[in-house]
Amino acid sequence: MILEYTLALVGSLLAGGINTLSGNGSAITLTILMEVLGLPGTVANATNRVGIVTQSMAGTWAFHRAGRLKLSPVRQREMWTIVIVSTLGAIVGIWLSLVVDNATYRSIFRYLLFVMLLVVLVNPKRWLREAQAEKSLSLWIGIPAFFALGIYGGFIQMGMGIFFLALMVLVAKYEIIQANVVKGIVVLIYTSVAVLIFAWQGVIDWRFGLLMAVGQTVGGYLTARYAANHPKAGVWSYRLLVVVIVAAIAKAFWPF
Repeated sequence: MILEYTLALVGSLLAGGINTLSGNGSAITLTILMEVLGLPGTVANATNRVGIVTQSMAGTWAFHRAGRLKLSPVRQREMWTIVIVSTLGAIVGIWLSLVVDNATYRSIFRYLLFVMLLVVLVNPKRWLREAQAEKSLSLWIGIPAFFALGIYGGFIQMGMGIFFLALMVLVAKYEIIQANVVKGIVVLIYTSVAVLIFAWQGVIDWRFGLLMAVGQTVGGYLTARYAANHPKAGVWSYRLLVVVIVAAIAKAFWPF
């Protein structure tokens, strides 16, 4: 089991960095939990959330220390609206994850990845804007969009970061690193709720969950420190996002 544990730590370290800077690191951790450590899909889905909570805490703390949590009053109100709406959606998604087979959502997810890749590649300048727009996000668009995203995140989590960044950058007009900051806060809050519910249901394997949480926490913290202070972090976040989407498509259609 030493080899399996080592692979779990290294994989979770990488996943923590990917989740913090782009998204879809859960493709790595879920694969390790199911294929390497042998957990059933439902248990792996629940266990995966433990590391996401600690990784989000570490990343948010690193962004805070670098002064990246300072938002304008408009953005602060907007962020808490997104947090509340996404969390309510996540509660619905968590309930679905306990009663519905993941296969349905996974089949939808892999086709959505093609759409997402097209969105990311067309006019990259939209993803690399420097200044934040102060115009408030339309509630008519934001509430249903983030509620639906919360359902998806609560249900399966994998790929949620990609879709969240797309909404934040292309619809809400956030700069990509600032979008990652808000994403970390949102994911931390609704995933904490998920962990409490999954723990109450007794479907978390705490041994593997805490093991991988170590790697995800270190990866999330180090990546957030880099992203908060590096002048080209936005460019690298965009590039990583493209790579992650392509890799996710390859994994979804041609398992390896």
